[in-house]
Amino acid sequence: QVQLVESGGGLGQPGGSLRLSCAASGSGFAIADMGWYRQVPGKQRELVAVITSGGTTNYADSVKGRFTISRDNNKNTVYLQMNSLKPEDTAVYYCQYSGRYRYWGKGTLVTVSS
Repeated sequence: QVQLVESGGGLGQPGGSLRLSCAASGSGFAIADMGWYRQVPGKQRELVAVITSGGTTNYADSVKGRFTISRDNNKNTVYLQMNSLKPEDTAVYYCQYSGRYRYWGKGTLVTVSS
């Protein structure tokens, strides 16, 4: 069983930055692929960024060049550095663990507004 706890959401200014963290409990973090997804009401959850166990990253076109995903296997934590925030980045952000099984965090709300 893996539990994921996201943190770091809140209110961000357009053009500003926020950093999300996702701490994983349980074993197997180092060999799991980790991802960040986001969802706004009435829309499907969408992939934001993913980082494999080997460190390969992939991003949605909408966040390329602005967001950076990283991981610290010693801390069982994955991060999402969000720069140059836009109002359309407003969403609930979810962390996903993909190993033998797939797990989701409960999400953290990011609001980008002046």
